[in-house]
Amino acid sequence: MIKVGDPLPAVTLTESVDGAPTPVEVAKAAEGKTIALFAVPGAFTPTCSNQHVPSFLDNRAALSAAGVDEIWCLAVNDPFVMDAWAKTQGTAGKIRMLADGNAEFAKAVGLTLDASGLGLGLRSQRYSMLVKNGKVATLNVEGDPNKAEVSDGATLLAQARS
Repeated sequence: MIKVGDPLPAVTLTESVDGAPTPVEVAKAAEGKTIALFAVPGAFTPTCSNQHVPSFLDNRAALSAAGVDEIWCLAVNDPFVMDAWAKTQGTAGKIRMLADGNAEFAKAVGLTLDASGLGLGLRSQRYSMLVKNGKVATLNVEGDPNKAEVSDGATLLAQARS
């Protein structure tokens, strides 16, 4: 599992830009920035939609004031699903909704979740991390994927302020 001090993996995620899937090279996109990154098991799922994403939207201005340049939300979904979810969550211009369609990022950081029992296949665990210039500064992994208690926006805000 990735740990504090480690660089983010050199993988490519996908973001929908004006409806077109656009590659995002993680290492390049994180260079020189402070990023509040959080990952969810799936778009449109209850905890993700009702708690996790809203916790970052609610703390967006404070995160920015604490030095966070961007907020990234990652999920093992395709970019079209992430784009549709972004529209329902009102994240445009506030949170980058990044698709980890093949779970390459989740695998590379060692934070996968086998949700096959629910018919969801391989997913990402729920976690958050503060990333500074491409390296992990803090890491918060949920013990229960149905909760967003240690990986929420308020927790990461407190860590960004310290």
